[in-house]
Amino acid sequence: MHSNRRVTVGIIVATVFLFAGATAFCQTGGDGKVSMTEWTKIIETKVAEQAGDKGIINYEDGYVEAIGIGAPPERYLGKPNARPMALRAAKLDAYRNILEVIKGVRVDSNTVVRDFMTENDEIRTSVEGVVRNFTVVNQDYMSDGTIEVTVRMNLSGRLSQTVLPKGPEPEPSAAPAPAPAAPTTDSVTGLVIDARGLAARPAMSPKIVDENGKEVYGSMQVDRQYAIQQGMTGYARDLTAAQSNPRVTSNPLSVKGIRADGPGKCDIIISNADAAKVRASAEAMNYLQKCRVMIVLD
Repeated sequence: MHSNRRVTVGIIVATVFLFAGATAFCQTGGDGKVSMTEWTKIIETKVAEQAGDKGIINYEDGYVEAIGIGAPPERYLGKPNARPMALRAAKLDAYRNILEVIKGVRVDSNTVVRDFMTENDEIRTSVEGVVRNFTVVNQDYMSDGTIEVTVRMNLSGRLSQTVLPKGPEPEPSAAPAPAPAAPTTDSVTGLVIDARGLAARPAMSPKIVDENGKEVYGSMQVDRQYAIQQGMTGYARDLTAAQSNPRVTSNPLSVKGIRADGPGKCDIIISNADAAKVRASAEAMNYLQKCRVMIVLD
């Protein structure tokens, strides 16, 4: 992969700027390289998607990752400032690539980030600004003077704040809201949806609906700050792992999905009987508001 991609790099002008916030470095793997083989392993073991040859979207761990390659102008090869110029060029290439990956992130069953950016200049500018704060997780110096960097950005935080749907504004009330019921040993602490076998796909803001199409869980049920900080849902490929995930704590309610719905197949339909169980337990414990939901996919 490295050699094929280097051929396409060309010579990038040395005046490219160095992005602020992209200065955290660490090594990945025994030789410090993040290869396409390692990306393939992530795709096979995680709830993740390949974004062409530019990177991956890891919905299970909540990040996107891309690679950038840079070379100094030929006349600077072998000179002291060649390496810094190549590194700047690699980060610029990585920025372009991770921005393309971010555009393909599915927000909900009907929309990807690219749609929001096309329709709204303010969102486009905000997303482009957020992406500039990527983190470099690996850098690899090649013998020919080129540098390859692997960069990463979280789906939670500022990106979620920019693109996640806004729920209803809280209604003003003179009386304080009643405190949640005190937990007991059998209190439900979260929700696990088993959506295996439904060809469902991950998204930042999926919905759980009953057989009548009425929303059981979605942006209307959550405290948006929880959704921004940790995402609307967690994803896993293993049911036992999902049920023991700290997100849903000690005693989650587990229900089976009936089918995937929506153009993107990101919304999960559950039975009316299971929907009634979820609503009853959530009313008592308020766990949906805190985004304590896991979805298990193939």
